[in-house]
Amino acid sequence: MGAALLANDTAAARQPNQDYPIAIATIPATAAQRRTAVAVIIVLVIVAALVAPFANTQLARVDAFVPVLQTVLAVADLITAVLLFSQYLILPKRALLAVGCAYLCSASFAFLQTLSFPGAYSPAGLIGDGFNSPAWFFVLWHMTFPLGILIYALLKDEEAPIGQPGRPAEASIGLTILAVLIVIVALVWLVTAGVGKLPAFYTDDVIRQTNLGNRVNVGLLLWYGIVLAVLLSRRHTILDVWLIVVLAAWMPNFAVAALASSARFSLGWYAARCFALIASFMLLSLLLTEMTVLYSRLANAFSLLRRERANRLMSVDAATAAIAHEVRTPLAAISLNASSALAQLRSKPPILEEVDAILGDIEADSLRANQVIAGVRALFKEAADHRTVVRVEDVVRQALSLAEPELQASQVAALTEFQDSLAYISVDAAQLQQVILNLIRNGIDATSSSAPEMRRLRLTTKVREGSAVLISIQDSGPGIPAGDRERIFDAFFTTKTSGMGLGLAISRTIMENHGGSLRLCQSGSNGSIFEIAVPISSVKSGREPATIADADQRRAN
Repeated sequence: MGAALLANDTAAARQPNQDYPIAIATIPATAAQRRTAVAVIIVLVIVAALVAPFANTQLARVDAFVPVLQTVLAVADLITAVLLFSQYLILPKRALLAVGCAYLCSASFAFLQTLSFPGAYSPAGLIGDGFNSPAWFFVLWHMTFPLGILIYALLKDEEAPIGQPGRPAEASIGLTILAVLIVIVALVWLVTAGVGKLPAFYTDDVIRQTNLGNRVNVGLLLWYGIVLAVLLSRRHTILDVWLIVVLAAWMPNFAVAALASSARFSLGWYAARCFALIASFMLLSLLLTEMTVLYSRLANAFSLLRRERANRLMSVDAATAAIAHEVRTPLAAISLNASSALAQLRSKPPILEEVDAILGDIEADSLRANQVIAGVRALFKEAADHRTVVRVEDVVRQALSLAEPELQASQVAALTEFQDSLAYISVDAAQLQQVILNLIRNGIDATSSSAPEMRRLRLTTKVREGSAVLISIQDSGPGIPAGDRERIFDAFFTTKTSGMGLGLAISRTIMENHGGSLRLCQSGSNGSIFEIAVPISSVKSGREPATIADADQRRAN
């Protein structure tokens, strides 16, 4: 089992990252975490082997043992279920609902078995017949719990869009819990009111099982083994690794009962319940630890992001103020000179002596305004020198993470489609991220007039003929008017009611400075598609990245 865990490490590393690697169901397990899990399993196996020779030793009957231990176990499983459902709010994947339901069933049947256990709360138990009902609750407990884990294992690799339109996550959780509770109620009725029609695990003696009980324990051991094998065969995240440990921690419970001791209140029976308690707290401890670590990291990241945004806003405010001041002066002079020239031309007779000088002033002022804009463009050319070799999907995912609050507030669903094994690119990651963010925000604005369920953004990546990586951002808005499509990249042109009209112009300049391009591929009633092209990096081979224009020229030749 340990070898299987370690053998899948390389395969897991090759898998693409999920859209939101902030939930334990998507974070790949590290080698250290795998080694820790293997060490825990080895310790459990050693303890079980040490207990096995003495499993038949009958100990004193402690009636308080079951209610105390299994009430604690039920509370731990219930808290685990709540935390797993909370993970579903972060990452709406049905697999998380399945494992949450597994723990909900575990908590329910553990507590119900306590209520029916003879001597726990009353000599014959509070519910059931006091003989077979507790055993049947145990069987239901360990049939449903692995079933939920098996469903999780089969569904965990399905993709989940960011911000799914339609039914909210809270409603999905509520309906799932309701369905599980209905099934639990029906099964409770079966093993209490209808227990007389079921096969018996105990007769008059509430201490020793019948042969049927031993066979059922063997069956449960095999059932856990099957689910464990399925989970081992899949790509491993942090949640997968510790679910494997949980399943392994439960298996001595059945092995002891089936092979060593089938008597209640024996050393093996007490030890098996202790293994159950360890298994119950295993995932809860992981969830609390990982959530604390992730919260700390997110808090730090949010603090840095807020500080960076504040600095950027100050820089943008200062820059726009300077641009406005520098551009307003020559524009005001141009306007004044143009008015003077018109006045002289309209006079009767026209006064032409100074018109030539006025037109010269207008030309000089227009050149001055052009120099101001060229100076702004030069700022971005200087900033583009800080480049690193990165994976394009990492930059896109980070931009999506930064835009997530705006996507949720605007009820826009972001769908992603990333081509596997994309080539590396050499860019200023911060600038490329800003270009993608600008297009995402434009897409959000474009879909604002649509119904919430129709608001969608689609981000895709692919490689074009081995020369460039293409990033497409498609919105579901009404499209750009035909007359404006040729002008949307012009400075100070905007189709919005507010804004300076610099976003797309600056974004195109950034991409051109990287040897790439930004263009409008399509726009119509079904929305618009903007495409970013970034040349593939050849730094690893010792060559400088080529530009898109160079690649196009090579194809033409």
